[in-house]
Amino acid sequence: MILSKFVDELPIPPVLKPYWKDQFHTYYKVNMVEIKQSLHSELNETKVWGYEGSYPGPTIEVVSGEKVFIKWTNNLPVKHLLPIDHTVHGAHKDVPEVRTVVHVHGASVEWESDGYPESWFTKGFEHVGPYYRKKAYRYDNNMRACTLWYHDHALGITRLNVYAGLAGFYLIRDQQERLLNLPCGKYEIPLIIQDKSFNEDGSLFYPRQPEKPVLQLETSIAPEFFGDIILVNGKVWPFVNVEPRKYRFRLLNASNSRFYRFKLDSDQLIYQIGTDGGLMEYPIGIKEIILAPAERADVIIDFTNLEGRNIIVKNDAPAPFPDGEPENVVDTVMEFRVALPLSSIDTSVIPSYLVPFPKMSEQSASKERHLTLDEKTDKYGREIMLLDGKKWDAPITENPKLGSTEIWYLINLTDDSHPIHFIFT
Repeated sequence: MILSKFVDELPIPPVLKPYWKDQFHTYYKVNMVEIKQSLHSELNETKVWGYEGSYPGPTIEVVSGEKVFIKWTNNLPVKHLLPIDHTVHGAHKDVPEVRTVVHVHGASVEWESDGYPESWFTKGFEHVGPYYRKKAYRYDNNMRACTLWYHDHALGITRLNVYAGLAGFYLIRDQQERLLNLPCGKYEIPLIIQDKSFNEDGSLFYPRQPEKPVLQLETSIAPEFFGDIILVNGKVWPFVNVEPRKYRFRLLNASNSRFYRFKLDSDQLIYQIGTDGGLMEYPIGIKEIILAPAERADVIIDFTNLEGRNIIVKNDAPAPFPDGEPENVVDTVMEFRVALPLSSIDTSVIPSYLVPFPKMSEQSASKERHLTLDEKTDKYGREIMLLDGKKWDAPITENPKLGSTEIWYLINLTDDSHPIHFIFT
């Protein structure tokens, strides 16, 4: 399918307003629903899933230390938008087709509120798993300022639910960040980037089976799926009008498999000020930035003295990364148009120093662990990923002592680059 680039303006996800707030607690209600949304002006409206009636979901902004409660409610249909593979662990025919559980990716939370994959629930809160809590999830946000995101986490269908649209930003702010005088307000823009493919009628395409079907089994498990179209904030190849001044962008790779290596065709520097864990000690000026799936970056781009310029965000990351085929590269992401007049003097800065970054001594580690990332084939001949030779539902083998310091070596024995993060409970 051929769609025109830079014909639709970038949407900015709204900041979610709390349902109730006092000096001690903040309470949100978030609904998951099926909607029809225009993803490109040359496409029919596309059926997607969204939080609070939009894809991507609204941005949730909190303050470090703020006690937040969120009631996540599943009001989705009983039939899935996309093909279900019932041979996948957690997605057998004895569980409902549509089920969800929300994970705030990167957050420090108690185990009951972490979005455990088996803690899924359906419309009406029906659930058979071990950890589901019908009450609101609690987030104490005892973290420094950082860029997180929330997404679905249901066992066996996470890839489908996120692809259908269940994703959004979760930003933690603090006083130290505010004092840095970074670009803020309308000059701070979140960018959630995903690859998708479409059918001719504008509906989402997702493969029903691998390129070489095994045993003629109809499945939706392809080892890696790469869409041929890039969406930013739910729009295909959008443009955004900016003033000739500094802007802060929160970047999120919310794609299932695709890595990105972003560059500006103006060849100017991108100033990275933060990573998944928050602000860095010092900003760095870079010409390109690589993001793996689920990875975030906090950057500043300076459009000063670029009035009238159109600047395209390019991508040249192979798919699969780093040794994929050139034909799988989608080389265009979005366009910045320096078309707005300067509304006021730009007093924001790119500080030479951001925040102190605590360093840990290797000598303080009490233990080293060596874990491998492996792959083998299942009984259908399909690739499955293993951690240290074990499946996801294997018994717990690693038990770090609370408060201890350890060094973990992750040894990738597969042919693919493999992002990974750990959840300690």
